[in-house]
Formats: sequence, structure tokens, C-alpha cells
Amino acid sequence: MRIVIVDDHPLVRKGLAAVLSSEKDIERCEEAATVDEALQVIARTNPNMALVDLMLGEECGLEIIKRAREDKVQCKFVVLTSSSSLDDFKQAEQLDVDGYLMKEVLPEELLFAIRLINRGRKFYDPALVELKMKEADDPINELTPRERDVFKALGEGLSNRDIAKRLYITEYTVKKHVSQILSKLQLSDRTQAALYANSKDLVGF
Repeated sequence: MRIVIVDDHPLVRKGLAAVLSSEKDIERCEEAATVDEALQVIARTNPNMALVDLMLGEECGLEIIKRAREDKVQCKFVVLTSSSSLDDFKQAEQLDVDGYLMKEVLPEELLFAIRLINRGRKFYDPALVELKMKEADDPINELTPRERDVFKALGEGLSNRDIAKRLYITEYTVKKHVSQILSKLQLSDRTQAALYANSKDLVGF
């Protein structure tokens, strides 16, 4: 992987670069401190992923993602921030970011998220996902009993095939239930559903 680290604090950039560069599957790390510099580095190095801080001095890191999306840049974008604001999280979601992590994350958790995102999945901080769900009127109550069974299985990390076997239904029916669950809970994929189920300790309901 080739990764660009965008942060206006040199110490943060160097620290992240040190952690990432020690991994065999990460080829190189580039750095940038401003919106324009980040876009230039991304255009020049064609990275697989960019880790972007929200606050870049007087600038907003989301501007990088917005402009890159407009230019059809093929790069995954992960927000790495100290802001736990739900509004910031929602703005990032609207730009379809691939990940949203807090800077308090442990190195091994960051590496896990990066590898998951690189494989085409999304990874959002579970605490922020939980906050978003609390804002709604407990959407879990909208799930049917069968959808709750499927949701529980998602929290356990089961595949559609395994869920179908457990519940004695077809994989097609499982897919329909998963689609309904994601829609009702306003989640983008099954990874978010699993994270939410576990963050709320719902696997045992």
C-alpha cells in the first residue's frame, strides 16, 4: 500500500509514518500539511489511501476529499481526527469517506482498519456510530423478529450462507433481510451493522 498522511502537525505526521512504515504491506508514506499540498501529493504519487485530519489550521480536511471526488481520484479516504463531533462525522459520511477514526485509536486498531478499508470495506469509529444511532428514536424497534435474528448473526460475524443455515432460510432471503436492516438502521454496510450490534451489546438479545 501507498499512503498519504495529511495533518498540519509535523509530530503527528512523523509518528504515523513511523508506525505505518514498519509494516511490510505498506510500501511508502508521503506527507502533506495543507489542502493544496495534499492534492498535489495525491496526484503525484497515486496512493491507495489518504489519512486526513479534519482541522488543517484554518482549512478543513474534508475539502481535500470533496475536490478529489470531483476529480474522480481513485484513492480511499480515511478521516483521522480528534473531533468526536457528530456533525463532523455526518459531513464526512455525506462525502462517502471510507473510514472515520479517532486519533486516540491504538496502533494495532489503526492498522486493522487500514487493511480492512484497503480490501474494500468501510470502518467507522464504533462510538460515533453508536452516537448516531442514539440520535434516532431507537430504530432497532423497527426490526422484525426475523430481522433481529439476522442482525444478531451479523454481530457474530456470520456470512450470508452461515446465517441461512442457522435460520433455515435461503441466502436470497438473508440478503433481503440484511438490506432491510441497513436501511432501517441507516447504516452503509454489514460491517457497520456488526460494529453497532457489538457496541450496544446486542449480540445476546
